[in-house]
Amino acid sequence: MKERLQKLISRSGLMSRRQAEVKIRQGLVSIDGRIAQLGESADPALEEVRVEGAQLQFDSHTLTLILNKPTGYICTMNDPQNRRLASDLLPKELGRLYPVGRLDYNTEGLLLLTNDGELAQHLTHPSHQVTKTYLVKVRGWLDDAGRNKLETGVPLDDGLTAPATVSAVRRSGKNCWFELTLGEGRNRQVRRMCDAIGLSVIRLKRIALGDLHLGELETGKFRVLQATELLRLKKNAGL
Repeated sequence: MKERLQKLISRSGLMSRRQAEVKIRQGLVSIDGRIAQLGESADPALEEVRVEGAQLQFDSHTLTLILNKPTGYICTMNDPQNRRLASDLLPKELGRLYPVGRLDYNTEGLLLLTNDGELAQHLTHPSHQVTKTYLVKVRGWLDDAGRNKLETGVPLDDGLTAPATVSAVRRSGKNCWFELTLGEGRNRQVRRMCDAIGLSVIRLKRIALGDLHLGELETGKFRVLQATELLRLKKNAGL
């Protein structure tokens, strides 16, 4: 049965729909040897679909796991600078699993990896606003005025941030810890929000995605999501 190319590529687990659209526009997707166009459909049972020269493969078994990413790793599948990849922390026998969203090189904590392209697409789509909770350590003290700005919106160079939730504020010597929950996911958003109110982030760790929590998972370790966790995650993502 024919499906839109971007949906087909996403369903294969190779990348999200938005990433697939970019590849199609770049002329990197072909159907039976000819360059495909955005908006086309294909039937993988009858037609050969290739992305960047590699034939599209479908695995009926999907796998989603949670990794406690250490600092010093990046969330891409390859890196021209030869930095360490988050996927390097996984056994090769698990096959190709793709990061859902990104954590900065210097940010640690909860990272999902999956071969379920549809799930990845829904989790990263702005319309679903799956919340992300971070444990933040900053130099100085988060006073009431700073907290109010974080919770009502901080003006950044790409616009005012959406309201966030601040909780569990506590002192640690000359520093301060707090938890920050966001419903959006801009590039380096937590760090930029803190910079904008005069606080410098010295440690940043994602501890929850929706109602999925990192818990006691050790740094650098992973675990496969339980069936109930996966169902809740899909519900949060609108599936």
